[in-house]
Amino acid sequence: MTTTPTRLLPLLGLALLTSFATLAQPTGKAAQGRKKYMFPQKDAESAYVQNVTKNTEEDQDVDGSFTRLGYRPYADMLAEITELKRIHNWADTTFQRRLAALPPGGALLVTIHRQGAKYANLEYLTLTATSKDGNPVFNQALPATPGRFFGRDLYQAQRLIPFPKIEPQTLNVSIRDAKLYQTFEYVVTVPAAQ
Repeated sequence: MTTTPTRLLPLLGLALLTSFATLAQPTGKAAQGRKKYMFPQKDAESAYVQNVTKNTEEDQDVDGSFTRLGYRPYADMLAEITELKRIHNWADTTFQRRLAALPPGGALLVTIHRQGAKYANLEYLTLTATSKDGNPVFNQALPATPGRFFGRDLYQAQRLIPFPKIEPQTLNVSIRDAKLYQTFEYVVTVPAAQ
């Protein structure tokens, strides 16, 4: 029995679709997911943040997937601009302008280091914060923020995100990277206003 070219065409198309679907699947660390700590670890730079997923500066050298989340409450930001006013002898209008620009719930600082300039853009990230009982508190797709050269083949992108004013509580925050197919998880403790 001989096969005609018209019979082979659908089989060839199916084989191509299957191979493209295989290529679109995440590989390496992305396919396995990120490793998690047994207990959340305190962040070295932000006292209000704990890392759930293992995410160290050594990872940036291996696969360029370093992602850091920081949190600055309103009270800390207010203390900073008050001290700056004292040091620089600002006029009241300068202080009032800076005071009006402070977000009422503080701010989240997202920092990423990626290998290659095309991956170091915050537009691939989606940030989601939920309360301990799973209710959504904050959800935002980050705007396009291209990265700058950081060293070797690493690029850094950074963004300060205003956070809404909420009651003191502990939040679960996840940052989903659509380009790396990875999710970075954190625990953020929102302190009481002082």
